[in-house]
Amino acid sequence: SVLSRKGLKTLIIDTDPGIDDAMAIHYAFAHAGLDVLGLTTIFGNVFAWQAARNALLLSEQAHYPLDVIEGASCPLTQPLNPPSHHVHGKEGFGDLPAQTPQGTPLAKTTDAYLSEVCRAHSGEVILCPVGPLTNIASLLRYDPGIVKHVKKLVIMGGAVWAPGNVSAYAEANIWNDPHAADAVFAADWDIDLIGLDVTQTIDCDDADFKALRQAAPEIGGFLHEISGFYIKFYHSVIDRHVCLMHDPSALIAITDDELFTYRTTPLSVVCSGEQTGRTVPDDSLDRRGVRVAVGADAAKIKARFLDICGQADKMKQLREMDVML
Repeated sequence: SVLSRKGLKTLIIDTDPGIDDAMAIHYAFAHAGLDVLGLTTIFGNVFAWQAARNALLLSEQAHYPLDVIEGASCPLTQPLNPPSHHVHGKEGFGDLPAQTPQGTPLAKTTDAYLSEVCRAHSGEVILCPVGPLTNIASLLRYDPGIVKHVKKLVIMGGAVWAPGNVSAYAEANIWNDPHAADAVFAADWDIDLIGLDVTQTIDCDDADFKALRQAAPEIGGFLHEISGFYIKFYHSVIDRHVCLMHDPSALIAITDDELFTYRTTPLSVVCSGEQTGRTVPDDSLDRRGVRVAVGADAAKIKARFLDICGQADKMKQLREMDVML
């Protein structure tokens, strides 16, 4: 079984792929120390059905067989915001047209899937949501006791002591379902939050992705191809020809925690008004503290990303050979 691979960190990524999601997922697939059991998908960068399709495509591209489950298509309470097609492209991968994967998602709800897997491997599974937190809040409603079985959550989201990116206050993942985020922060489990406080300091440029293409022509080439659209978007917003590495940073926080510094505080989320989606640190709250990343060694994190993703084709070939044996 996949879980017999001792010494590996076991995770499930909850994702809305998305260009930086694809970067994060390929980092996870290429990392020899990670065992990704499944991808649960969510609305956000794209519609939920597009996210499931894209997750299957990434798994097939890397020859990394795993469970893909299509999750929530809209937030818990508020209406669905339009997908971020201007950031990630109409189909989620920049200018690339839609492709049809060979596989299909598991015929299961994310609630049932996450509950079963996390209970079957109690204390082992890290949940890594890099999109809106609707699936995770929904899991808490479905199985409140799950908090005792999840090893920890490593979330890409929030802007605690930094300005937001969809408003002056809010980061996109939290803003897309603030009620869900508030419920997740209120629950009694270990949470690391990798948000804009650090991810806005970590970037890659076209030369970085060109080097990745040389190191891994197939998967690195794909990441180079989709990065162009993303870099163009950031150029229009921050006037620098780079893209910010939001989602990959959350995965690197799992593999290389020492490259980040943290401050622990209880968090709540503003759910209405002009500050909707704001993540508020509040020591007076009767909530477990969230470990919020406040500093990052940007140069080392970037080097780590490029090094691991540079091995993506080689790792794919090893998996293909393993199947052949």
